[in-house]
Amino acid sequence: MLHDPALDELIAEQRRVLATLGEGGPPPASALLPATNQTIPGKLRRLIRVIRPPGEVRGVLLHMHGGGFIAGNAQMADGINSYLAREAGIATVSVEYRLAPANPHPAALDDCIHSALWLIESARALLGCERLLMAGDSAGATLAALTLVALRDQHDAAKKFCGVAFNAGIYDFGQTPSQRYSTESMFLSPARLRSITDSAFPGVTGEALRDPQYSPLYARLHGLPPAIFSVGAQDAVLDDTLFMAQRWRAAGNSADIEVYPEAPHLFMNLPTAMAAEARWRMSRFLAACLRR
Repeated sequence: MLHDPALDELIAEQRRVLATLGEGGPPPASALLPATNQTIPGKLRRLIRVIRPPGEVRGVLLHMHGGGFIAGNAQMADGINSYLAREAGIATVSVEYRLAPANPHPAALDDCIHSALWLIESARALLGCERLLMAGDSAGATLAALTLVALRDQHDAAKKFCGVAFNAGIYDFGQTPSQRYSTESMFLSPARLRSITDSAFPGVTGEALRDPQYSPLYARLHGLPPAIFSVGAQDAVLDDTLFMAQRWRAAGNSADIEVYPEAPHLFMNLPTAMAAEARWRMSRFLAACLRR
């Protein structure tokens, strides 16, 4: 079975919620912890959004938001980051990276690498802890993977991060089978998938999109931190997660794979028991990484 059978009892409730909410919405304001914005120094001077846990800071997580490289902002992750802060004592630092088409690849990646290097040097002074984690949602998961590879190859710094959480990432822009079977009714429809590649990688088409500088599935993945890969079974990038997690393992890294039945793209943002279970499993994994 592709998913944990213990999740089957959550399917009926998820169906009821999805039938009434469609793509859902943000978490209630009462669930959010206070967030502060600040600008990190250096040539790129990127904005970051910081959420602190109510008590002791046990770790610091660098987060990359989703939005297909063309939309979104650091604030949209306040819900999940507030949850991680409460549940695991993790302070979160979300990156406000530049967006396409005004700033195509590698602008967003450069911002994420710059932010990671800054956090490696500044986490203890800023938040009183230097145990680092990383996470990303959708295109943010793509950026997290590319950032770790760049940290390893260019700065010998990937292992400064003791764990990473990938949520529904796009790892092959040449399209995995599940992407090719996407329908117009899915969030990542064929049209939306095309708009992502056209905007983020202008002029790059066909097999060239599988170059490791765009598609981390084709990168050398040795020497990277333990990872949890989460995805819904009804997500157009289901295969991206299945393939990437296995390549992560084959390269000698640790990888947990969590597939959630009947769940759509970025379902963790929805007010369902399935989403709550997924958030808890991710939180538990990251907390375990901090104890290693």
